[in-house]
Amino acid sequence: MTASGGMPCVSVQSEMTYCSRKTGMQWPSFIKLVTIAAVLWPVVTQAQTYPSRPIVMVVPFAAGGTFDVMGRLMASRMSELLGQQVIVENVTGAGGVIGTNRVVNAAPDGYTLLLGSTGTHAYNQTIYKKRRYDAVNDFTPVTLWSEQPMVLETRKDLPANTIPEFAALLKSNGAKMQFGSAGAGSTTHLACSLLNAVIGVNVTHVPYRGSAPASTDLMSGQIDYLCGNLGAAAPLIIGKQVKAIAVLSKERSPLMPELASAHEQGLKDFDITSWTAFFLPKGTPKAIVDKLNEVTHATMETPLVKTRMLEIGVTGVGPDRRSPEYLANFVASEIKRWERPIIDAGLQVD
Repeated sequence: MTASGGMPCVSVQSEMTYCSRKTGMQWPSFIKLVTIAAVLWPVVTQAQTYPSRPIVMVVPFAAGGTFDVMGRLMASRMSELLGQQVIVENVTGAGGVIGTNRVVNAAPDGYTLLLGSTGTHAYNQTIYKKRRYDAVNDFTPVTLWSEQPMVLETRKDLPANTIPEFAALLKSNGAKMQFGSAGAGSTTHLACSLLNAVIGVNVTHVPYRGSAPASTDLMSGQIDYLCGNLGAAAPLIIGKQVKAIAVLSKERSPLMPELASAHEQGLKDFDITSWTAFFLPKGTPKAIVDKLNEVTHATMETPLVKTRMLEIGVTGVGPDRRSPEYLANFVASEIKRWERPIIDAGLQVD
């Protein structure tokens, strides 16, 4: 059948294949394109107008802690840059699992953002024999944005001042010594467990309910050493209430640049840092991810935020490590890096 003007057509009642004078496109193909456009249009529009309402930043740890302080510093400046309020919501429990799952199950629209960490996206994947979520596949990675170096701190009268002296002391007297932590499975516990494993010793672990009581007992000499956050430990080190042996990140920290790293002192490539990153629910549009990535790093580069972060021992990551792709690969490598120390330390639970 041919329509006037030479446009080929077929009957509606026969095969339902219509035609276009300009393109010659058959109607089913045209309908398919229209359908795809209809599906994508809300996503495109949403990304262009994002954010149009407040964003919830889920911090899966208690209010008042380091992660909470970091989250609130970030949220304040991000609110200014985004033109919408970023609200910090502490969703605690099960070592970060409850808050993290809150984001896993949220709509992928950019309005529920997770402040993830070494704990939520590395340790928890091995500590629980049956994973509560998949840190690699259940999220849309946004950006890695900060690191907090750990520090080996000891009681002030410990007869060791360097990593070689500390290692020798543990090998000769480790059976009588004790190290503390903020709790079983915490960053402070795993950092010292890995350090002990690298040195080749087995030392008694004393878990506390938080870093503060562990630090108190370290100052009084009730325990021998602790692997703590450098920001929290710095005032105690400066006040000579505890002794610093080494920063446990590979590079020195600008917070205490005179303190040599464990790597420099002979533990080659030894690197323990507590990091933070932002994650969104799986399937969040790329345009939203890109916008939050950009705003996150603009926030970290804000002089006031940068200064305040440094005061609590937090440093921003370099531009070469800020992409969503980098974070995806980084999380996978961190899970693998911590698997063996967690299993060897007997930290797994059902």
